[in-house]
Amino acid sequence: MSDDHTHVQEFFSARAAEWDRRFPDDGPAYAAAVAELGLRAGDRVLDAGCGTGRALTPLRAAVGPTGVVVGADLTPAMLEAAVGAGRDRDGRLLLADVTALPLRSRSLDAVFGAGLISHLPEPAESLRELARVVRPGGVLALFHPIGRAALAARQGRQITPEDLRAEANLRPLLAGSGWHMTSYTDEAARFLALAVREG
Repeated sequence: MSDDHTHVQEFFSARAAEWDRRFPDDGPAYAAAVAELGLRAGDRVLDAGCGTGRALTPLRAAVGPTGVVVGADLTPAMLEAAVGAGRDRDGRLLLADVTALPLRSRSLDAVFGAGLISHLPEPAESLRELARVVRPGGVLALFHPIGRAALAARQGRQITPEDLRAEANLRPLLAGSGWHMTSYTDEAARFLALAVREG
């Protein structure tokens, strides 16, 4: 495992037990973002970097009992917190790196990634791997429950032009990784970029 991956694991391991208590009001924002995916009953969806699994319940509601919901995360402590919260009832949890998913090519209809993009050591490689497991025409949602400026303020920093989630940076990154961005929202209460898997 690379030092970058170890750093990500250490960061989230130290915060896993308190994560849901730190952000108790994000549920409606997750549900609204999941609704933007346009999932249907029976669809197959991955929550990439699922953390404590806050998206799993709305994803399960969207695809119904015949659908498939998988949550993948690199950090065992986050998956343990998801199980502790009972969210493993809504989806299958996998300890996995999004750069090498144990999933068949073109086996999914959609991918949801909350707070994912800024924690990827190799963003282009990871986005290509997400494209591999999604069928052509499938959808990717990159989400955060607050926008870039609000997140930067919370972390005591300024937004820089190099910010990966800036539209000018994210659009070509997605395009070079097999995705076509279809919408981009960056406002105080939410960040959401939607993209379609190109065929």
